[in-house]
Amino acid sequence: MSDACCGGGDEVVTEELAPWWRDRALLLPATAGVLWVTGLLLGRAGAGSLATVAHAVGLAAGAWTFAPSAVRRLVGGSGGGRLGVGLLMTIAGTGAVLLGHVGEAAALAFLFSIAETLEDRAMDRARHGLRALLSLIPETTVVSRPAGEERIPAEQVRRDDVLVVGAGDRVSTDGVVTVGHSWLDTSAITGESIPVEVSPGDTVAAGSVNTSGTLRITAVADGRDNSLTRMVELVEQAHADKGERARLADRIARPLVPLVLLAAALVAAFGFVVGDPQTWVERALVVLVAASPCALAIAVPVTVISAIGSASRFGVIITSGAAFEQLGTIRTVAFDKTGTLTRNDPEVVAVHAAPGHTDTEISALAAALEAASSHPLAAAVVAASPDRPEADDVQEHAGHGLTGTVAGRRVRVGSPGWISPGGLTEQAEAMADQGMSLVVVEVDDRTCGLIGIRDELRPEAAEAIATLHHQGMSTVMLTGDNTRAAHALAAQAGIRDVRAESLPRDKADHVRRAMASSPTAMIGDGINDAPALASATVGIAMGAGGSAAAVESADVAFTGRDLRLLPQALAHARQGRAIMTQNVLLSVALIAILFPLALFGVLGLAAVVLIHEVAEVVVIGNGLRAVRAQGQSRRGDEDGPRQHLSTVGTGRARV
Repeated sequence: MSDACCGGGDEVVTEELAPWWRDRALLLPATAGVLWVTGLLLGRAGAGSLATVAHAVGLAAGAWTFAPSAVRRLVGGSGGGRLGVGLLMTIAGTGAVLLGHVGEAAALAFLFSIAETLEDRAMDRARHGLRALLSLIPETTVVSRPAGEERIPAEQVRRDDVLVVGAGDRVSTDGVVTVGHSWLDTSAITGESIPVEVSPGDTVAAGSVNTSGTLRITAVADGRDNSLTRMVELVEQAHADKGERARLADRIARPLVPLVLLAAALVAAFGFVVGDPQTWVERALVVLVAASPCALAIAVPVTVISAIGSASRFGVIITSGAAFEQLGTIRTVAFDKTGTLTRNDPEVVAVHAAPGHTDTEISALAAALEAASSHPLAAAVVAASPDRPEADDVQEHAGHGLTGTVAGRRVRVGSPGWISPGGLTEQAEAMADQGMSLVVVEVDDRTCGLIGIRDELRPEAAEAIATLHHQGMSTVMLTGDNTRAAHALAAQAGIRDVRAESLPRDKADHVRRAMASSPTAMIGDGINDAPALASATVGIAMGAGGSAAAVESADVAFTGRDLRLLPQALAHARQGRAIMTQNVLLSVALIAILFPLALFGVLGLAAVVLIHEVAEVVVIGNGLRAVRAQGQSRRGDEDGPRQHLSTVGTGRARV
């Protein structure tokens, strides 16, 4: 909270938010309100002395919530000398009592304290939704030990421990499946509406729910230092980093406090000059309250905290208030290709055999050699032909391909640059134009077939990009892939602007040039995307399993890999910016209207206090509208559950 903000108590974040009728923080303001009303009733009944006592006690109850902290801010230690709105209210209340307006002072204390408490509760409510994410981590988990299975507290899990996760159990930390096959419900973490299939070798995130069977998972993170806890830490850090409008509100509110004090002093001094000090001192107190920038000071923080906490619940982690505001300005989105627009899981999509050969034969010959290779494309070829013959004398030629013998025949597989497609050149050109990486198969020095491998577009990518275009966004694809493959995939996705064969430095340069014309977001997941992510107006990292360099360079991170989160997050940020703007304008207008009315005696102290604090509650309520997430329910993939957490490395070039 800003120094100029209402109140002055220390920020409190509770693990459990009590219902309002059991909230102890509301006790003193409620007491002040009851005593103020009691005083009014006693006054009307003719019991003036009892009314004054009721108002005095009510004043003390309400003032206790802000007056002591306001004085500490002014005189206390290294943090002293800070002028807050609480100080203005303290001075106004004290002056009213000295002038004999105990009832008005009691009204001021009640309304200000209740508004302050509602503000604190709004902040706590916004934070509580975020902290609740930690409840997704189970309190205990079963770990496999040499002596047998043992149940231990989740925070005691260490890297390389083997977790035993039964049906219905939550995963206590990030890990890799070593034994078992199941489906994980990750909806609470990533927003995925359909369970994700996992088997040995697949990555799982903390907080996922195992829906069937039993899994053995090797932990890759400690029990209290995993993707879920880091997500919460990132968002909590964001609360302290205010955005552009928050800084604007502070720039207005902080100097306004001493200016208000000066204006009130001048008004009071004018009364002594004209010979009517009591009237003008009363007006000075009213001016003091009317020009207080309390609503302005809270106009943005409550919105930012509400919106960031809300975004985290549908899988979007925003690391700062500034990043949230910048996200709402984005007009251009730059996409990395591999792992962002694509599945990052190459697979065989076409086989073309020369006359005298069959597709099955070509696939089997290539798989026989590729079984000895660790290249990502080799895994795709092997997966496409599980029934393959044995190969002998297999040798790998780095950057080119493989040679070997299959059933007495000499076989070579490799890139078109190493093995000429020969009579299949026309087919090779057509396959390359479709974005395929080519593997040429040669038998006994004759080209006998082509295999096309492609990292397929994510099924939701075209829908997400079409939504962005509908929102008025422009899109561009930045990739290190060859021009043919890049343009083919971009056409499927609906992206017209393509920058292919780009090095990491080139991507960053493209982003900087785009930013010259409009605010630009870069979305990627690899180490090579880090420079562009850091250069963009907003860098967005795809998936909790993305590279650490990408996540650390980003301002926003998606816990899942569904690209439909992107237009959803942008719409959410635009809504939040609109709410912030409304709050700032309302707060400034309030001061502009109340100040002259108070100065010329049109409104008294009680009326100004009531209007001011009602407006403050309106600002808080408007800010809390940012809690509502945009389009939280997303459709599942049309092709059913998919695995999306694997990372495919790079190896020898074949394109």
